[in-house]
Amino acid sequence: MSVQLLDCTLRDGAYIVNSEFGMPAMKGIIRKLQDANTDIIECGWLKDGTYQEGTTFYHVPMDAEGYIFEKNRHTVYAAMIDWDRYDLNALPENDGKSIDAIRVVFPQANFREGIACGKIIREKGYQVYFQAANTLGYSDAQLRELAMEINAAEPVCLSVVDTFGAMYGEDLEHIVSILDSSLKKHIKLGFHSHNNQQLSFALTMQFIELMQKKERDCIVDSSLCGMGRGAGNATTELVANYLNRKQNGNYDMNVIMDAIDTYMQNFQHNYAWGYSTPYFIAGMYCTHVNNISYLLDHHRTRAVDMRNIIESLSAGERLKYDYDLLERKYFEYQNKMIDDEANINGLRSVLKNREVLIILPGKSILKEKEKIHSYIEKHHPVIIGVNAVFKEYPYDYIFFCNKGRYEYAEEIYPELFYGFPRIVTSNIKTCPEREEILVNFNFLVKRGYDHFDNSGMMCLRLMNRLHAADVALAGFDGFGEVHDENYADATLPYIDPGKKWEELNAEIDNMLSDFRKTTRDYMKIKLITDSRFVVD
Repeated sequence: MSVQLLDCTLRDGAYIVNSEFGMPAMKGIIRKLQDANTDIIECGWLKDGTYQEGTTFYHVPMDAEGYIFEKNRHTVYAAMIDWDRYDLNALPENDGKSIDAIRVVFPQANFREGIACGKIIREKGYQVYFQAANTLGYSDAQLRELAMEINAAEPVCLSVVDTFGAMYGEDLEHIVSILDSSLKKHIKLGFHSHNNQQLSFALTMQFIELMQKKERDCIVDSSLCGMGRGAGNATTELVANYLNRKQNGNYDMNVIMDAIDTYMQNFQHNYAWGYSTPYFIAGMYCTHVNNISYLLDHHRTRAVDMRNIIESLSAGERLKYDYDLLERKYFEYQNKMIDDEANINGLRSVLKNREVLIILPGKSILKEKEKIHSYIEKHHPVIIGVNAVFKEYPYDYIFFCNKGRYEYAEEIYPELFYGFPRIVTSNIKTCPEREEILVNFNFLVKRGYDHFDNSGMMCLRLMNRLHAADVALAGFDGFGEVHDENYADATLPYIDPGKKWEELNAEIDNMLSDFRKTTRDYMKIKLITDSRFVVD
C-alpha cells in the first residue's frame, strides 16, 4: 500500500485570495512543494474566461506552464474543474509541459455527468481523478452505484470529500468500507477533508490507517497552513510529518517550513481561514460555507443566532446558498428574538438544588392524581404546568409555547391563568404582561422534525437551559387514536397529525432519545405517570 500526498494550497486557497496569489508566490510554492518531494501539486483551477497573470484560475493548462520550474518526473501537476463550469472544448491535448492530471468535482445528483467529463479529459491525454463532493450525503446504494460507474471509467483515483467538515470517524469508516469493497483494486481512494470540527488531520490519519488495513493505494489532500475556504483543510506540514514518522514518508520538512516562512506568512497576516465557531456550525448542519460567510459578512450574526437560522433551513436548503432565502430567515428569526438572559438566570436561581415536576396535559394527570400529589408532598418540587392549567395542582409556573393553548387558558380559565407566573416563549409574544417571563422559542426547538415544537420536548429543553438536574414528568402520556382519551381537558386546542398518531409517538420518542444523548450524564428524568415513552 502506498500513500501519496496532494497539496491543494493554490487551488483551495484560491477561495481566500480570489486566486490572486501573485507570480512570485505561485512559482515559489510550486518549486518548494516539488523540492519537498510532494507527490501531487494542485496548481489551481481550470475556468472559462481570459486568463489573468498571477492568478490560479487558468483557462488552459499552458497558462500554468510559466509557474512550473523544471518539471520533476516524480511529481504530478494537477488542476481541478467543476463538472459543469468549464467548457471542455477549450481543453487542448496534453503536451506534457504543464498540467498532467485533472480532477473533476461533482455533486451526488450529477455524478454520471461528472464521470462523463472525465472520459473526455482522458481522451485528451490527461490523468483523471474524481472528487465526489459531500460524499457523506450519498446513501449506501448510491455509493455502490457511484463505484460501479467509476469502475467503468477507470480513473486514477476517486476521492471521498468531506465538503462541509461534518464527518466523524465512523462516517468515514462506513463510506470507505463500501467504496473499497466495490471499487476495482487498482483505483486509488483519496480523501479531502475540511476542518469545521477540528477533525481534519485526525480523519486524514484514520483514512490512511484504514487504507493500510485494506491494502489499497491512497491519496490524501492537504494545504500549507491548512489554507482553504472557511475552516480550511488538513495542513500539509502536519500530514507530511505524520507520513514521515509513521508511514515511511520521504518529505523534506525543512523545505516545507521554508515555503511557509517565505510565501505563507503574508497570506496569514492579511487573510483569515481555519477553524472558528461559525464554521463549526457549517459542520454541525452540513451546510454550504457560503451561508455562514453571508451571515457573517452581512449581519455580523452571533454564533448562537447563526446556529438557529441555519437550523431553520431544510436539509436540502442547507446544501445550497440562496441569499434571498437566508435574508428572509434572518429577519424571521430576528422578529422572534429576545434578550432572555436575565430571565433565564432568574429561573436558574429558583430551580437551583430543587427537583422539578413538569405536569403535561395528558389524561393520566387526572387518573393518577393521588400518585402525583404524593410525589409533591414527599419531594416539594418546583411545579411547572405545560400549555394548560388545572385547578387540581398548585403550580409555581405555567409554561406556554403554543399560542392557541395560551389564548385558550386565558379566555376559558382566567382566574387560574392569571393566578400563577407564566413562562412564555417568544413565538407567542415579545413583550411580557404582568407575571410573565419570556424565553426564546428558537432555543427550545430542534428543527428537522415534523412536530419540532412538541411542548413536552420544549419544556425539557428549557430545563436543560436552566441546568435542572432532577426532573419528573407527569401527563407525558403519548397519543392514541381517540382524541378525547389523550388530554385531561378534552376541549384543549390540538394539532391533528392526520390520524398518524403512532408516527407522532415515534417522532417524539426519537426526539426524546436524541435529547437524552446529550443530557443523560447530568439530568435525571423520571416518569410519575404511565407513558408510551421511555426516558432512559
